Amino acid sequence: MGIDNLPVALSVIRPELILAGTALVCIALDLLYKPADKMPCWAIAFFGCLAALAATIAAWGTEQEAFSQLVRMDNLSNFFAVVFLMAGMITLCLSASYVQREGLMAGEYYTLLLISMTGMLFMAQANDLMTVYLGIEIMSIPVYVLVAMMQKSPKSPEAGLKYLLLGGFASAILLFGIAFLYGAVGTTQLADILRHAPRAMRASDPLFLAGVGFLLVGMGFKVSLVPFHMWTPDAYEGAPTSVTAFMSVAVKAAGFSILIRVIVLTLHPMAATWSQIFWWLAVVTMVLGNVVALVQENIKRMLAYSSIAHAGYVLVALTTGSQLGVQAALIYLFIYSLMNLGAFGVIIAMSREGDQGVHIEDFTGIAREHPMYALAMAVFMFSLAGVPPTAGFIGKFYAFSAAIKAGYIGLAVIGVLMSAVSAYFYLRVLVVMYMKEPEAGPEYGAGPWGATVGAGVSVSLWVCALSILVLGIWPGWLNHFAHQALQGLGCLL
Repeated sequence: MGIDNLPVALSVIRPELILAGTALVCIALDLLYKPADKMPCWAIAFFGCLAALAATIAAWGTEQEAFSQLVRMDNLSNFFAVVFLMAGMITLCLSASYVQREGLMAGEYYTLLLISMTGMLFMAQANDLMTVYLGIEIMSIPVYVLVAMMQKSPKSPEAGLKYLLLGGFASAILLFGIAFLYGAVGTTQLADILRHAPRAMRASDPLFLAGVGFLLVGMGFKVSLVPFHMWTPDAYEGAPTSVTAFMSVAVKAAGFSILIRVIVLTLHPMAATWSQIFWWLAVVTMVLGNVVALVQENIKRMLAYSSIAHAGYVLVALTTGSQLGVQAALIYLFIYSLMNLGAFGVIIAMSREGDQGVHIEDFTGIAREHPMYALAMAVFMFSLAGVPPTAGFIGKFYAFSAAIKAGYIGLAVIGVLMSAVSAYFYLRVLVVMYMKEPEAGPEYGAGPWGATVGAGVSVSLWVCALSILVLGIWPGWLNHFAHQALQGLGCLL
């Protein structure tokens, strides 16, 4: 790459540069301000994400490769960047008062969030398997630290250690897959792998097939597919709740971004093979996630298994290997981000110091004492269950419709049945909130929203709840947004 092309190349990764620069500013502010005054770090982090989002939106419709084709900017990468940055900004709003309440190290907390989002953006733009691996590590290592950050809870360091060990194994397996694919086709460029895939399939190259298998295992870990889900409930329960919200949405979406880019698009010539694998993974993921969630008493663990089940719903759409299926998966991930962030926002508002009060029974009768929290939680639970007219219904409708149109009727039927099963544990939360008398306990704050949680949580809940209702009634613009994200990639599907 010549020096004359350097400014153009840097423009491709402008959002990443903005977030990385913002992280450096947060580190400097952490040294300048006293521990009790970390609001400048929060404000800098939020406006850094906003600037990166503006840069992403400005690049919409642009297709460009840079750095010897290691990264590619297109509408698909920009779509995921919008999801990551939206999730990051909502997480920051949920975190402002939570970080102070839990006594977390604010400077380090916000810096790690920004670095993790930087890795996610690289994952979305990955045009080479080495960029995929680099992005995964930049994203994952800060999250390992964030999970173990709440020293008030003994479960937090334990969860961080479990996540670190299992994540390290998953990264090693992914790296094995990259090495095997390189040995089979002699390149790590996704475009070259796409050209070599038909030949490797005709020859039944064992090295190539083993490489694809290892890649699926590594990516399955990141999106919590069964049987690679073991880390999810412990990590979600032990992590600070704001970090759990971030993991459940942004980390999962980042995992699906590389699953779509590497498997669905690059390996589309062997769709007949991986579609069968996806079919079984989707079934066992939906079944285990929903069935095990039925018996959970801790609401964070319940939402962890719910998250596993929703990964199965996304995989239902991707099993089709069609443009319609990928479009449905994008719609589902966008909607899932809003409803899951909102649900964890209510948990943050209603929990107490040390993440106490996160059992389902702790929500008993809050509809009388905190009607706005209960109303918001009702919207999120109905949406997660897929009840119309919420956006969750729209997401499942698109996913199952794509499966039916591709001939996977049995898979769609299983998805519908598992959605019906999930209604039990989602509606159980509503029964506890609305149909049981409140018990005497600590005050969460005055007013309908609760004064102790800060304005950021209230604003986030309003934004998420209203967005879910609006998208449930008028989903057309999101459908168009997802359709535009696949422009230029239709030839690969």
